[in-house]
Amino acid sequence: MTLTADQIDAAAADLIQAEAERRQIGLLSQRHPGMTLDDAYAIQTRLMDYKRAAGRRIIGWKIGLTSKVMQDALGIDTPDSGVLYDDMWFESGAVVPQARFIQPRIEVEIAFVLKAPLEGEVTREDVLAATDYVAPAIEILDTRIVRTDVDTGQRRLITDTVSDNAANAGIVLGDKHHGPEALDLRWVGAIVKSNGDPVATGLGAGVLDDPVTGLVWLARRMQDYGQRMEAGQVVLAGSFISPIECPSGTEIRADFGHFGRIAIDFE
Repeated sequence: MTLTADQIDAAAADLIQAEAERRQIGLLSQRHPGMTLDDAYAIQTRLMDYKRAAGRRIIGWKIGLTSKVMQDALGIDTPDSGVLYDDMWFESGAVVPQARFIQPRIEVEIAFVLKAPLEGEVTREDVLAATDYVAPAIEILDTRIVRTDVDTGQRRLITDTVSDNAANAGIVLGDKHHGPEALDLRWVGAIVKSNGDPVATGLGAGVLDDPVTGLVWLARRMQDYGQRMEAGQVVLAGSFISPIECPSGTEIRADFGHFGRIAIDFE
């Protein structure tokens, strides 16, 4: 790590304030050149302290940057992860208030709901054994850090994204539940429509070739930071489409076929 405890606390406090005021702060990677992924996860962990102190409860975890296309675009070779909190939950068919987010986007994913903890060096079989069921999901993204610095043109780095809770903002879980071994999750796909127009399609194989692999990676990553996935928690395995912008008035419909359907509208 390169940042001091005071610098980590200041970055987390700035992100909390930005979220409350629905505005974006500048790139942390510009404020702290050379900051590491360890620094970024330390800021994310400090955010957890702030959230819990405000009464928030952790309901799960998200895995991001799982596709080769997204990793190549950012010049990285690793996924990232963030935390799901209870106030991020939206029912399918809900309307997201206009004042809730800054620049909302969505991705479609497969969610794993756990019946047993996962930590450390786990196998694919361990993940399946610890999973109660899988379900279709939409992740709502938002960013409390600018995507691009207007003065320099510098784009945010993975350290910015991880610090900002991996850009996570919300989760919508579908009503249909499936046993984790009932389907080949690589072939679970979705057609996503925005205001009636098909804008994205994808397959589960876009997530590290197998969505289960994401949870294997997350268990190992969390062990490095003294964390683990708990029974009852939801884990978003990673998106298999590119993010879709959702300005005010957007209606999203995600059709996973027999796997399920989800709807979310943005006021």
